Amino acid sequence: MAQTLEFFFDGEADAAVRGLWRGLSEAGVQSPARHRPHVTFAAAQTIPAGTRNALREDLGLLSIPALWLSTLAAFDGALVLTAVVDTELLAVHSAVHDVLAKRVKQPVAYYLPGSWIPHCTLAEGLEPDQMTAGFAAVYPVGSIRARITEIAVVDTHTGEADVLRDLEGT
Repeated sequence: MAQTLEFFFDGEADAAVRGLWRGLSEAGVQSPARHRPHVTFAAAQTIPAGTRNALREDLGLLSIPALWLSTLAAFDGALVLTAVVDTELLAVHSAVHDVLAKRVKQPVAYYLPGSWIPHCTLAEGLEPDQMTAGFAAVYPVGSIRARITEIAVVDTHTGEADVLRDLEGT
């Protein structure tokens, strides 16, 4: 994967996720602490400039709901905090993919409508013993209310972000 569409959290939710990352680190479980806490809405090899401009326009028209991150889960060697899925969240996800359809190179199937599990990654690439230690370190999690403050296309190789919408500035 080379480019992702990421929805970043407000300061309070960001701090709460970073607190979970610290707990994992203290338990010897590697976390993605070099990244900002977020939920990925789409991923592709390339999200071209023209498509980004179309996303900017559409995202400017949408009401972006807060996310409730509340379920600790594991899949594909990753420990994640999943978001409660409701019609508002699915509507935003669907609108994003309406813009991206046939306009991106090599979309990643995990993020397509019908396959997407909205989540914030707590740790990835875990072996079974690390997964057990990770669960033990952060369980129970409780609910984290995450307001979205920024939406950006992020290059997964360089970390460079192209901000499409700054919700704190609007």
